[in-house]
Amino acid sequence: MKNDITAIFAFLRYFLSYKENMSRIIDGINWQHLYSFAFKQALLGLCFDGIESLGKEYPEELKKNPIERDLLMAWMGAAQQIHRQNMKVNAVAGKLYSMLREDGLRCCILKGQGNALMYPNAYSRNPGDIDVWVNASREQITEYAKKHFKLGDDIRYQHIETSVDGVPVELHFFPCTMNNPIYNARLQKWFKRNADLQCSNVVSLPDGIGKIAIPTTAFNVIYQLTHLYHHFFDEGIGMRQIIDYYYVVNNDELLVIRETFQRELKHLGLWKFAGAVMYVLHEALGISEEKMIVPMDEKRGKLLLAEILEGGNFGRHFTKYGGFTHQSMGKKYFLKIWRNMHFVRYYPAEALSEPIFRTWHFFWRVKNKK
Repeated sequence: MKNDITAIFAFLRYFLSYKENMSRIIDGINWQHLYSFAFKQALLGLCFDGIESLGKEYPEELKKNPIERDLLMAWMGAAQQIHRQNMKVNAVAGKLYSMLREDGLRCCILKGQGNALMYPNAYSRNPGDIDVWVNASREQITEYAKKHFKLGDDIRYQHIETSVDGVPVELHFFPCTMNNPIYNARLQKWFKRNADLQCSNVVSLPDGIGKIAIPTTAFNVIYQLTHLYHHFFDEGIGMRQIIDYYYVVNNDELLVIRETFQRELKHLGLWKFAGAVMYVLHEALGISEEKMIVPMDEKRGKLLLAEILEGGNFGRHFTKYGGFTHQSMGKKYFLKIWRNMHFVRYYPAEALSEPIFRTWHFFWRVKNKK
């Protein structure tokens, strides 16, 4: 399995533009294992793009270790489906943004279709739901949502869930939370200070389908790291989210303000986790130390990489921790606590706060049901 992972990481680095010689790697790749990895990590579209590139650059090597035809056809079909999904989600994102702006609400699209614009092929990234940060009060957003969308009876502290044209949508009161109340208070102040600029950063979606506002790269360095940190404790993160972050930080312009990022990361309690993410970016995706926003943290990085490889996209494939992502709500509650106790010596402030925040959030949701 170790040889498989080494070859898979070399393949990932290849399609992320590190053009090392792939001849020997191709000879040793087990294509079925690569497909299984890509499925587990929600990377089928990206990896298919990589295979197409290999076919153009290394045709003779691929003849020696060909991909079985049925597997190739299944992979191609998955890539085409991802392309179609992206077209639909782009259309809805453009429609939703226009609707909110016409009704006088300033907003931006978080992650998702904005992240896809950083990729060489914006249609190859697995799309998810649409996260919209609306720069207004909770009361304004809630009233607007009740008037314009079909809502369930569940409201969360961070967002309201609905759908538009069959695409799941989350209307965010703020982009993300942290479990520790001190760091969360600091984070929310940071979001408020930076909100206006994110709602003004308007970009065009592919093929003229519309325009949306998305966060700036500098904002995403902090915000998307916070998102990774939150989901690491909640359910897990996968390689899709790590590749998103690779495209955020692999930017020479950020080096000029690296010291500013480092001060903010320490203030927000993100320094240790940032070092772990840098280790994963280096080991799996080949990012150079010169591009890192903080120094690598090998101890925490190895833990994070092991969790990513075991759990897959948002932890949906975990078999350890009692397979907690597939359990009932009650059983999941205790299994999550048991899982997060494994992380106390690495991230004590966040790990010890997680069950407290989750318990408070449960009762908050009960109280605020419509």
